[in-house]
Amino acid sequence: MFLSLVSVSAVIADQPKHHVRALLENQCYDCHQGESAEAGLDLEELTFDLNDAITLQRWVRVYDRVESGEMPPSDYAELEPEAKSQFLKVTHQGIVAHQKALQQEQGRVRGRRLTRKQIERSLQDLLAIDIPLKTFLPEEAKTEGFTTVADGQGMSYFQIAAHLNTVDAALDEAFRRALSPADEYHRDFDAEGVCRTNPKRRCREPEMRKGQAVIWSGGPIYYGRMPATTAPEDGWYRFEVTVSGLKLPKTGGVWSTVRTGPCVSSAPLLEDVTTFEAMEKPKTIEFVTWLPKKHMLEIRPGDRTLKKGRFPGGQVGTGEGEDQDLPGIAFDRVVMQRIHTNGNDEQVRKYLFGDLKIEPSKDTKKPWKVISKNPRADMETLLTAFASRAFRRPVTSSEIEPYVAEVNAALDNKADFADALRLGYRALLCSPRFLYFTEEPGPLDDWEIATRLSYFLAGSTPDAELAELAATGKLHQPKVLKQQVRRLLDGKRGDQFLKDFAAEWLELDQIDFTQPDTKLFGSFDTVVQDAMLAETETFLQAILHENLSVTHLIDSDFTFLNSRLARYYVIDGIPGDELRRVTLDPKSHRGGLLTQGAIMKVTANGSNTSPVVRGVWVAERLLGVDIPPPPSNVPAVEPDIRGATTIREQLAKHRSQGECASCHAKIDPAGFALENFDPTGRWRDNYLKSNGRKVTKGPAIDSSYEMPDGRKFDNIDDFRSLVVQNPQRLAANVAEKLLMYGTGGVIEFADREVVEKIAQQSATDDYGLRTLVEEVAVSPLFLSK
Repeated sequence: MFLSLVSVSAVIADQPKHHVRALLENQCYDCHQGESAEAGLDLEELTFDLNDAITLQRWVRVYDRVESGEMPPSDYAELEPEAKSQFLKVTHQGIVAHQKALQQEQGRVRGRRLTRKQIERSLQDLLAIDIPLKTFLPEEAKTEGFTTVADGQGMSYFQIAAHLNTVDAALDEAFRRALSPADEYHRDFDAEGVCRTNPKRRCREPEMRKGQAVIWSGGPIYYGRMPATTAPEDGWYRFEVTVSGLKLPKTGGVWSTVRTGPCVSSAPLLEDVTTFEAMEKPKTIEFVTWLPKKHMLEIRPGDRTLKKGRFPGGQVGTGEGEDQDLPGIAFDRVVMQRIHTNGNDEQVRKYLFGDLKIEPSKDTKKPWKVISKNPRADMETLLTAFASRAFRRPVTSSEIEPYVAEVNAALDNKADFADALRLGYRALLCSPRFLYFTEEPGPLDDWEIATRLSYFLAGSTPDAELAELAATGKLHQPKVLKQQVRRLLDGKRGDQFLKDFAAEWLELDQIDFTQPDTKLFGSFDTVVQDAMLAETETFLQAILHENLSVTHLIDSDFTFLNSRLARYYVIDGIPGDELRRVTLDPKSHRGGLLTQGAIMKVTANGSNTSPVVRGVWVAERLLGVDIPPPPSNVPAVEPDIRGATTIREQLAKHRSQGECASCHAKIDPAGFALENFDPTGRWRDNYLKSNGRKVTKGPAIDSSYEMPDGRKFDNIDDFRSLVVQNPQRLAANVAEKLLMYGTGGVIEFADREVVEKIAQQSATDDYGLRTLVEEVAVSPLFLSK
């Protein structure tokens, strides 16, 4: 039996340890003692020191399982209601008091720094540059699903060195643009301009056909490359491509992909840019992409369901595709122009040199130079202004003095003004005040609120309006703060916020992690995957901007589809390559985030599905149910691809082990409810069975099950209808995820009350997603360290 009320009271009230131990021995050791202790909880080893993280975690686990009625188990006598109530009250008070005391002394969040994505955007915004910088920085681990959580953030020598390289790359680009002529590159190619130069040579470039440059549906790698679009320098390029479809399939247009890369065998990787559907009538598609020097476009039919040509030797000769009656795409024109996406050169100069004049120089390596009549005074003014922006608050003369001294020393050694100033900027950007969130325990001041809100919703340093409100001391006012939330969400980075958040919360950043088995799922391709990702991101944006209830995450009567994704989902009547809002037929079994293809793919391994994997994912990501790790002595359940036993039969045996049953009661409902969706998000009625050579139809899928409280359901439709009956739990889960992502602190036992209050406050707007974001931003958890 679990701990008695008296034993827990002893823990909290610090009664004599020997008395508590005696109670444990008398009432609990039968089940919870030694290496074979049930649920891995050995009470003989459990101490009463809540300063130990593992011990505290176990006490929280005790509370949760008693509170939910899981313990004592049904085959033991139940606790008397009064004893149980007192047990929970005393335990709750003790744990909360302990955690609150620690939070008051140290804060909820300790030692939080910028993530690699936040470093990139901060440097870009501080310098008005646009070059990618994340690639200079190492990948980051996730804690509770997020890279922003401070507990999982380290700082190694390797990371420090990488940060220095990143800062150098950013400053090099800023000073290059500020002190060089404008970047200009513009090309306008007709069909012949992007076509192969020698029509008799078998190669992988487009061929001329009736005045158009043509690429047929085929398998050779890099078929569709366009050397004419090779980038002369690293940069962002805008393209306008006028294209039409040839010999269209019965399914509609010719779905095609745009990718970039060197397009040579020594560098096989390509970057996805966009997809489009080419129809008989020419249309112009526009896109912007980053092209490293010597990289080019590859544009080709990308729909795996299209008939593909046979081209021996991996090369394609002119006319070889014509006789095979293949679908293809034809180009009339390609326009290529280099652009900057985050600020013009004048803005770069303003951020670096203020109002100082720039004049031509005789130095060929530095075509322009900065003119300063009073270098020391100008330098100090510029450093102070830059430091205030980089440190995200006003700086004092004593704070800036070391940086001023460094630049003065460079000037004393006859350094060029711009070179000396760059040293100061470099030092500022390598300071912990830039890299870390500098906050003191307790309520945040207005500057700290501006910083937290900006990195939460924009992923970058506060803009001018946030800084002005912080300077006037108005930002801590709830009404003003909510107005700023709406402004940031409606701005250019509002949609980006949801992409960033969903990438980690829903693991959409892992969508490329698995590649579906082409023998089992031959119609899945890059076009489908891109559409799935866009479906989920656009769906979330609609929920946010329309302030729809978070119940739409589970069940909704609409989604966003284009013709390719609709065909993949077997939904008729959706034309075009643009995503459009579609009202779903209940017979489709789709609705809500829960049944979208992107979610189904990231919760599967590419070959098969597991109710356990999907069940844990749904429980933790969407339902707000914490699933503890399985006991080490229990083997994992793997699907049987031979079809000898169903996953349901395997799990039934697995659940018969007592230590597994309680967790699987929470895991299995969602897992089985989703079994009709294969690893690529398509509906299926039967499992597939493989003997290694041949794939055949396997057993019929049974998606019925029962909820932890005993309510039964027959399929995914029933399951969704049951889950949405508790919208406050769904809202509390979203609030919890937003708080972890936005504050960098995990939600502790003592924070639960605030999370539930946020959910309750959103009830007046039907638990709307935008309302939840606003309530999170004005909550005490968000507004304190």
